[in-house]
Amino acid sequence: MDMNSFSPMMPTSPLSMINQVKFEDEPDLKDLFITVDEPESHVTTIETFITYRIITKTSRGEFDSSEFEVRRRYQDFLWLKGKLEEAHPTLIIPPLPEKFIVKGMVERFNDDFIETRRKALHKFLNRIADHPTLTFNEDFKVFLTAQAWELSSHKKQGPGLLSRMGQTVRAVAMSMRGVKSRPEEFMEMNNFIEIFSQKINLIDKISQRIYKEEREYSDEMKEYGPIHVLWSASEEDLVDTLKGVASCIDKCCKATEKRMSGLSEALLPVVHEYVLYSEMLMGVMKRRDQIQAELDSKVEALTYKKADTDLLTEEIGKLEDKVECANNALKADWERWKHNMQNDIKSAFTDMAEENIHYYEQSQIERGREAETQAEGEAGSMHREPDVGLDPGSPGSRPGPKPGAKPLRHPGIPRVDCFKISEAQQFGMCCKFCKLKTP
Repeated sequence: MDMNSFSPMMPTSPLSMINQVKFEDEPDLKDLFITVDEPESHVTTIETFITYRIITKTSRGEFDSSEFEVRRRYQDFLWLKGKLEEAHPTLIIPPLPEKFIVKGMVERFNDDFIETRRKALHKFLNRIADHPTLTFNEDFKVFLTAQAWELSSHKKQGPGLLSRMGQTVRAVAMSMRGVKSRPEEFMEMNNFIEIFSQKINLIDKISQRIYKEEREYSDEMKEYGPIHVLWSASEEDLVDTLKGVASCIDKCCKATEKRMSGLSEALLPVVHEYVLYSEMLMGVMKRRDQIQAELDSKVEALTYKKADTDLLTEEIGKLEDKVECANNALKADWERWKHNMQNDIKSAFTDMAEENIHYYEQSQIERGREAETQAEGEAGSMHREPDVGLDPGSPGSRPGPKPGAKPLRHPGIPRVDCFKISEAQQFGMCCKFCKLKTP
């Protein structure tokens, strides 16, 4: 690094030099901020759907303003994803959440599903905004800034139905044909995707099963608390005990809900997102193979055809450039995706582990506090002088019980009303528990 690049007023201590190097090596500051919020239900005579508010704040010069606010429905997100795949066939496009339809329901989506989808759509747009190539896509800009009627008009400017059908037929034909020789690096990439898909799907199934069992356990516990409260109303001798059990069940329910919220927020969304990513990666590999298969078919046609060789040679040259660009784009995006994937999954499991550790630490602290409170209560009851109700009487007389006094009892000692024993029985009697001979 050129030392003249430092400002004359900047201190040249080793620490300040290291900080300067780190600052210069960091990427440019983020200049595009996107928020997805405020879902709103729309009911028409034809359909019911949800729209989401999208707020975009930016300092980029290509935008006409610094802030935009639009509303988009799920179909608009699907359109954007399709346009990105069409413009960048071998880039790894972030996945969209699945489309969810429940037939026969007036309210198609419950609150939990709407919130889960909102978070997924928010992450989808922000991943595109953070991508070094996709963030400058023109359709992405239109999606963020155009009003509803402008977006509808922009959608109609694309290729017609027949053109799209022709492209689909050619893509299917090329995929059926396959590639003769896939490069070794892409063979390794494909093997990685297959193994990753199997493992991430297994993790997703196990995580969903754990969450389902926890949910069922929590729902079942919630029914027992009120039952014990009602039970206490009919058992006078067990009121405190049954209410204590109900309170304990309520605490267990709250603790389980807290643990489940950590699972549903920290781990499940990340794991499921990469399940969808694995499907996207398979689609990227197929599109790369289709481009190479098209090149292979042209090369094969050139070897068998003597006519139109100049035209085929020109097409082959263009396809070779296309294949090279597709391969380079995929290789660059692949390394970026793997880095993000490792960080995301590591962070998800680390956060989940920290949540569980914190949960059990808090449980131990609460148990310790309850034990201390109980011990203090027992200690207070042991040191409190019992109200035996003895009346010392006049000097020289025998002490006797006060009117209405409770007899002194020891836990586990059979109840004996000592004051009703005759004087004849007292002489020669030996106390069984205190070992004192009666005079």
